[in-house]
Amino acid sequence: MHALVYVIYQALELYKWVIIVVAIMSWLIAFDVVNTRNDLVRSIWNALNALTEPALRPIRRFMPNLGGLDISPVILIFVILFIQQLMVDSLRGSMMGF
Repeated sequence: MHALVYVIYQALELYKWVIIVVAIMSWLIAFDVVNTRNDLVRSIWNALNALTEPALRPIRRFMPNLGGLDISPVILIFVILFIQQLMVDSLRGSMMGF
C-alpha cells in the first residue's frame, strides 16, 4: 500500500512540473519568444496541452473572466498539493495504527 501511495505521490509531483512548464511555455509563446511554427516546439506544446487540458478545462469553466489572466494552473497546483497532503496524512495515520 505504501509503495502505491508513493508512486501516486511522485506522479502528482511530476504533473505539477508539467503544469508549470505549460504555464511558462504559454508566456513564451504569447510574447513571441518561442515560435510555434517550429515542428519540435509545436510537438512539445501539443503534447503538454494534451496532458494538462483535461484537468484545466473544468477549472476554467467555473472561473470568472479575469481579462486574459488564467489562474487555473495555480488552482490545479493547489488541488494537487491538497491531495498530496491528504496522502501523507493518511500514510502517517496508518503507520501510527489509527
